[in-house]
Amino acid sequence: MTAPALSPALLELYEEVADCPRCELARSRTVPGAGPAPADVMCIGEGPGQREDELGLPFVGAAGRFLDELLAVAGLARDAVYITNVVKCRPPGNRDPAPEEIAACAPYLERQIALVDPRVIVTLGRFAMAHWFPGEAISRIHGQPRRAGARLIVPMYHPAAALRNGALRPVLEADFAQLPRLLEQERARGAAALAPALAAPAPAVERLL
Repeated sequence: MTAPALSPALLELYEEVADCPRCELARSRTVPGAGPAPADVMCIGEGPGQREDELGLPFVGAAGRFLDELLAVAGLARDAVYITNVVKCRPPGNRDPAPEEIAACAPYLERQIALVDPRVIVTLGRFAMAHWFPGEAISRIHGQPRRAGARLIVPMYHPAAALRNGALRPVLEADFAQLPRLLEQERARGAAALAPALAAPAPAVERLL
């Protein structure tokens, strides 16, 4: 399927990310994100790996292939989901992103969220989870939807964690399996919020003579 055309605002953001000088990671290739905007579901991981760095796309390595399987469990096609990371450049040796690196990319992430305007955000891994729930343990809150403003945040393990620890695979599959129900609830919630405005009578128009 042909990739959707980028909106001017998202294209401008990608160009800014490509020229970003905010931290030391900017010396490597940038991987801003991929997917449609707007999108009902947005997945946010931690940072690009080697394969992602080579191709300039998020989640295209082994973890990305598993993510495709997980999305299929939820009845979602990859090209219907927006995917990005909390840091846009690969940490050397695939190490954990440093706090200053996450902070440097945070404004880009916030702009992506605003442009994509997802109903449901799936955080993949503890660093993405910490953007909304600092100090929480992913082992304790994974799969538990929590509201942050108008959006539903669903923290989950990173697919790479299940590749390292096979016992996490059924846990991730079960967490993703609830996404259709959560997404339907969010759509219904949005429709209910819109209904009063649609039902209100049109304002009277003064006739000009």
